[in-house]
Amino acid sequence: FVVHAVMAKRLVPHQPSVDSPNPGDEPDSPALEAAALAIAVPQATDQTLQKAFWERFNNPEKRFKPAPEGTTALRFEILMAHIMPREGDDPKLKRYVVYELTVRQDSQVMDAQPAKLERRYTDFRELYQSLKRQHPNELCTLNFPQKVLMGNFSADLIGERSMAFEVFLSHVVAQPLLKESPALLRFLQHEELTRACHFLDERRNELAIPILENCFRLLNKIYMNRSRPVLLLLCRLVAACTVSPVPHHAAERWALLALSRFDTLCDIDLLPLYIPLLHTCAHLWWQRGQDQKPITDRLTDMSRQGINTANITSLTQAIHKLDPRTETI
Repeated sequence: FVVHAVMAKRLVPHQPSVDSPNPGDEPDSPALEAAALAIAVPQATDQTLQKAFWERFNNPEKRFKPAPEGTTALRFEILMAHIMPREGDDPKLKRYVVYELTVRQDSQVMDAQPAKLERRYTDFRELYQSLKRQHPNELCTLNFPQKVLMGNFSADLIGERSMAFEVFLSHVVAQPLLKESPALLRFLQHEELTRACHFLDERRNELAIPILENCFRLLNKIYMNRSRPVLLLLCRLVAACTVSPVPHHAAERWALLALSRFDTLCDIDLLPLYIPLLHTCAHLWWQRGQDQKPITDRLTDMSRQGINTANITSLTQAIHKLDPRTETI
């Protein structure tokens, strides 16, 4: 495990270093690691607080190990960390480290659509403490990095914490009780969902949809395809793509996926989402000049079974009843 830490140039966006090790140095040699583990200190004469970032030296593709044939492997990697605040922010603001987490579902080839999220040490620590309170036995063998009074921004500490966070999350998703905990779900999506819902509330769907798409990719890698968190998020994505008079260009793709996921669904608690989803898709099909009959036939069959299929709530309203957020309904 080798990391590379460089200073971002003042008034220039963060750029990865192009420095390379000497040809005679082995990638994992102690000498090279010691040389790479250093974040430059701003010059005392510089009145602008320079911002640093840390990144792993090794290329993820070089470290990639295919999963056994016919299987997939869920992998967490922290490839970069930023020391905040960024350039242009008030230099008097308290500094902290943001870790950029990449989540992949690898098979024989590397996942081409990884999900990404950014979290601070305090976020990881809050998740650990919540899980420890609820399920102490499942975490009794895990060592979580402790707080330190000094050296929070050293490359050594950032690298050590990054590896520890990867081990921690891999352990959590391998334990059913931990994986299904509300604390993990909150860690994975709360911050992004809150931001996306603010955009939806402001009718800025074009900004909310990419956030929701990344959230969906993330949850879909960790949970089952027809799990409650995945379907809730998928429906929220469909609603965001279709609420405007002109549907988003990805609306049909997400709607088709949602319909296929709800097919043969046995979770009665999610039925309130299915009927508004069918009505939403029927309207979208009408907008696109496509045949609505398969959808309307499904609604008719459900009605004959005694299920109320009247379109009395929108898809967004149905989502809000199950998972209240900030967006206007």
